[in-house]
Order: sequence, then structure tokens, then C-alpha cells
Amino acid sequence: MKLNCIKPAKGSFSVKKRVGRGIGSGFGKTCGRGHKGQKSRAGGFHKVGFEGGQMPLQRRLPKRGFKIFGSIECVQIKLSKIASLEESMVDISVLKKCGIIKNNCKFVKVINDGFIPTKPIELRGIEASESSKLAIEKVSKLLIN
Repeated sequence: MKLNCIKPAKGSFSVKKRVGRGIGSGFGKTCGRGHKGQKSRAGGFHKVGFEGGQMPLQRRLPKRGFKIFGSIECVQIKLSKIASLEESMVDISVLKKCGIIKNNCKFVKVINDGFIPTKPIELRGIEASESSKLAIEKVSKLLIN
């Protein structure tokens, strides 16, 4: 290997386009810029979204809140609402069926609102706060004894 034989890899760079070198080159006369207009002239730059002075589309449309797309939808449900259901085993599909949570909901957490359930409740795939866990366990222990 010699220094005078070193070449870049094939396809690693493209040859610079030479404009304004006659009709035969394909980029003569107007140099690929077309005829007239702002873009054909030197320094003919305008920013992205510029519409020639007309109010741009991103400013014409109304602003609508702020939402992170792809965010995880999490809902908190009171213990009294879960205790009012007929089912003893509660999971996300049961809550969706009853219309308590929306279909796009992925996570549910049960919070205690001072309610003490009268029947045993089994939660599957649902998180619960410490106080609601204690209330549910207390009812199941009372029914066993």
C-alpha cells in the first residue's frame, strides 16, 4: 500500500455538481434554478413556512392545549366505586365493561376515600394505595373469622 494509491470507498462521496458550464452539461444558463422568482436569485432565501407575506398556516390554525402523544393513561378510582360493583374479582377489563374507565386507559390505581367495603374484593392487574389495601384485607380477615 502506498500513499499515492489510497482512494475513498466506492459510493462514499458524490461528485460536486458543476453548474453554468454550457448547454451540454444539463446545468447551463439558469444552472438548474428555473426562470425568475425569489429562488432563482442570489441570496433568495426564505425561512421554512414562509408563504410570501401571507399569514402562515401554523399561525392561522388555532392552538389546542398540550398533550404528550403516546403517554400512559393512568386513572385513580375510589374504593367505594369498586365496592359498588357486583363482581368480587375486579380487573381492568371489568372496569371498562362497566364504563367506569375509558378504553384507552392502561393503568388503574385504587385509592381509599374512607369507605370500608362489606364484601371481599380481589384486585387483578390493578394497583392500590396502602390504606385501600389495608381496608380490603381487613374485610377478608373478618369474613374468614
